[in-house]
Amino acid sequence: MRTLDTLSGGEWVATGEWIDVQNPADVRTPVARVPALAAKDVTRAYDHAERGFAGWKRTSPFERSRVLTEAARLIRARAAEIAADVTAENGKTLAEATGETLKAADFLEYYAGLARRGYGTLLHDVRPNHRTHTQREPIGVILVISPWNDPLITPARKLAPLLAAGNAAVFKPATETPLSGLHLARALHDAGLPAGVLNVVTGRTAEIEGALLDDPRIAGVTFTGSNAVGSRIRHRLADRNVRFQGELGGKNASVVLGDADLPAAARAVAAASFGQAGQRCTATSRVVVEQSVYDEFTRLLVGEVEALTTGPGSDPATTLCPLSSPKQRDSVLADLNRAVEQGATVLTGGAADTGGDRAHGCYVQPTVLADVIPETAIWREEVFGPVLVIRAVAGFAEAVDAVNDSDFGLAAAVFTRDLASAYRFADEAECGQVAVNTTTTGWDVHLPFGGFRDSGTAYKEQGDEVLRFSTRVKTVAINIGAPERTRG
Repeated sequence: MRTLDTLSGGEWVATGEWIDVQNPADVRTPVARVPALAAKDVTRAYDHAERGFAGWKRTSPFERSRVLTEAARLIRARAAEIAADVTAENGKTLAEATGETLKAADFLEYYAGLARRGYGTLLHDVRPNHRTHTQREPIGVILVISPWNDPLITPARKLAPLLAAGNAAVFKPATETPLSGLHLARALHDAGLPAGVLNVVTGRTAEIEGALLDDPRIAGVTFTGSNAVGSRIRHRLADRNVRFQGELGGKNASVVLGDADLPAAARAVAAASFGQAGQRCTATSRVVVEQSVYDEFTRLLVGEVEALTTGPGSDPATTLCPLSSPKQRDSVLADLNRAVEQGATVLTGGAADTGGDRAHGCYVQPTVLADVIPETAIWREEVFGPVLVIRAVAGFAEAVDAVNDSDFGLAAAVFTRDLASAYRFADEAECGQVAVNTTTTGWDVHLPFGGFRDSGTAYKEQGDEVLRFSTRVKTVAINIGAPERTRG
């Protein structure tokens, strides 16, 4: 079992306490261990970040760009090693882990380019002989809290823009999946990121939560995770001048209209629902089908789901990976049992997968449920696993109502050959991401990302929009004096 140190103040450090990292494909033997930092270590990380920010905010944007570009190059060069660790600690397939690794490099490279761009706007001024402009400045030390489901791409998506803008960070990776975040930190460190600009806190959240969230030097917190934890953080920050960016839950729906290409729709819905074993924030978990094609689409969809191959992420033949932990597996199974008790019919799957070597892992059969009514928990609550519910509706209007019948509003899709229906759906779906004839998952680095309602806060991620969170705007007016008169 490997032992890894964590990054604090530009040094790789360890403590006397450790956290074992499990492989969800086989939980019998840990794959690595990382330091379990204490509260005093977290405070020290903020000390380092405060000093790191003082220098980094004055660093040329061209130098910041160089560091991010070099870190992207290092991640690509180390992609095989990094992807193997993503698979080992999270469980996702090696193909998914490789895609995540390369996309993390894309984020660094994209924001390296953004760092070189202009950072303000020249404005008209009503006063004669005045020149007024705005300029964007970094806000300070930002706490980054990332989830276990995308342990590399999510911290890259958060860290790249805030570092490009000149902020410093204290980064808390998920306790279950710290190896991926440490790879990202090592790439940035090796690329020349100054000491203290990035500090990684590995540890048990329950033991260090106060030190993480209550430090007075925090200017912003960016968090991806559950609504329950997000709400707790928001309330904890409420009486302080601290920005909060939250990417929270979802109950994403795909609509299949009667004129859709049904085989293509079935393939797309299956991919969106069961990639990463359904452990994506944008995964489709509800599918709404026009009654006229319900039976045919359901037959095609079940066929796609039953063709999936369950197994460890390290096996190239695997198309459905294990869930990330025993706790997550048991939570999904409890949701399934409750759904059946409330009247749902299991069309395929519906239980743990314990065949062969899978008995030692966190496997759940890919599941499709029918006979689900809007009042049932499985329709309304996020499951975050390989579970899809299917429901018939009379037509377009009822389909849109079904999509919007949710506390969440992250992603939705419609499958149709009718352009008018596509545009109407884009207008009427109450969510932050809308797809037409494609999956609800897979948003590129330059596309603003985030949801409505309980799916997140007003601060978006990705693209230029993320800079609204990690920078502040200053307006500067300069009286340049009256111009000299020219003599004729």
